[in-house]
Amino acid sequence: MGVLDRFSLAGKVALVTGGAGLYGRQIVAAIAEAGARTFIASRNLEALEKVAAEHRKAGADVTALQYDQGDEGSILALRDELMRRAGRIDVLVNNAVTRPMKAGYLDDASTFAESMRVNATGLFVITRAFGDIMAEQRAGSIINISSIYGVVGPDPTNYRGTDMSGWGADYCFHKAGMINFTRLVGSYYGPRGVRCNCVCPGGLRSPTQPETFVRQYGDHTFLGRLADDTDLMGVIVFLASDASLYVTGANIMVDGGYTAK
Repeated sequence: MGVLDRFSLAGKVALVTGGAGLYGRQIVAAIAEAGARTFIASRNLEALEKVAAEHRKAGADVTALQYDQGDEGSILALRDELMRRAGRIDVLVNNAVTRPMKAGYLDDASTFAESMRVNATGLFVITRAFGDIMAEQRAGSIINISSIYGVVGPDPTNYRGTDMSGWGADYCFHKAGMINFTRLVGSYYGPRGVRCNCVCPGGLRSPTQPETFVRQYGDHTFLGRLADDTDLMGVIVFLASDASLYVTGANIMVDGGYTAK
């Protein structure tokens, strides 16, 4: 097998959670274009179906399924439905996230607890549900999508002169936890051929962002810009594919050099 052939996902079955968001759409595109039979799942089935339909028009095999990551029964039902349809699982991308703390650091404690129910407990339940199947298969790749805010604290100067802020206490908490959870999962499943790695994206350019924020954030990176709608695609295919068979427990920064300063 040539080196480029190792990046192919042909013949693999992948599940991407939260596949209709800014990060999710490019993750789904990368995995589908690389040849995997791709399932995407979240609570919003209508939004997912639009994404899936776009890829099916281009000839990719993408199916939308509904689940609630805050409900263990829903996660297990998703597992059973995917296995009924595909018979195996080779790649799990944990990309789903909820951000209920709209008032940031000053929000009610109940919103922090709601975030942990989905973003921490739910992450554990879905990873175990599909990781155990991969372990039985003696192969598989789990990819967790964290954030630079799992590694560093918010810099208020990014938001100066805007109505934006980075005081999502729950977000920083569970994204940091995800990084070490990745190491635990990599250790637990490693002897059975299952890899688990983490990706920490930097800020992603959005049309709603004020130019002041875009400029100030870009000044904090080596590359001078926010991420675009393709910047995650390469690392996702690498980690999902046989090109990374000896990579596990790793945390890869995809942030334009933001955290290297």
